[in-house]
Amino acid sequence: MVLGILSAVAACPAIIGTTEAVRHGQKAQAKEAHRGQKVNLVVGLPTPVAGYSEKFEGALVVLKNNKVYIQHSGSPLPPYSVHPFAGYYLPYPSNQNKWAGAGYKGEGLVSTINEENHLNWLYIDRNTYELKYGIRKDAEENYTGPWDCTSIDKRLTFEGWEGFIAVQENPDLDLWSIYFDRQDDGLSSPGKIGDYHESTGKQIRMLEIQLIRKERPKNFEMACEERIERIRAIRGEQREQEESSLQGEEE
Repeated sequence: MVLGILSAVAACPAIIGTTEAVRHGQKAQAKEAHRGQKVNLVVGLPTPVAGYSEKFEGALVVLKNNKVYIQHSGSPLPPYSVHPFAGYYLPYPSNQNKWAGAGYKGEGLVSTINEENHLNWLYIDRNTYELKYGIRKDAEENYTGPWDCTSIDKRLTFEGWEGFIAVQENPDLDLWSIYFDRQDDGLSSPGKIGDYHESTGKQIRMLEIQLIRKERPKNFEMACEERIERIRAIRGEQREQEESSLQGEEE
């Protein structure tokens, strides 16, 4: 009996260590669960800017014709003509190992593009540094990531930092799209949109912004989607169990 007690006492540290490891793993999984959740993107400004804060703070990021726009308070884009970004992180097959080897953290980024929930990849155009979306064939030739987010506020990052710029590409319509300042020079290098335009003697209006991941409203349609996904997962597990049982019987 004494020996049994002593053995139990000796085993306690190992049991506690295992339990803590399991708890730590569960917490890590819960912490990272947000990455697979479909979220919207809204605009934030790092510092208040007179004449712009009211216009852009909380503005929805939307998709249209393979470009990414800001649905600000005076946007010329009718709501029915655009699709709100609704996406999540997803490993990008051909680049994950390359990014990890270069010391980056993150994955690819996808979004639905229509009411049928078709998915496209988000990417940075190799030539212009504009944020765009498209099928894998379109994305592959450009910068597909890594996309990640800040640890506390979950703001969007690309290649480890926040370098997103709102660009007024059409002053007459007050149409603003989104770019990434990949070289950290205000998009001013030759050929980029921030470069001085001698023909007009004007500069393009640009504004530093943040892209904030925002949980989507829980509506009826979303509840139905989540139920369908759970049912599919359950049926998938059932099929795996049935296949495993059949293999066991054959052996």
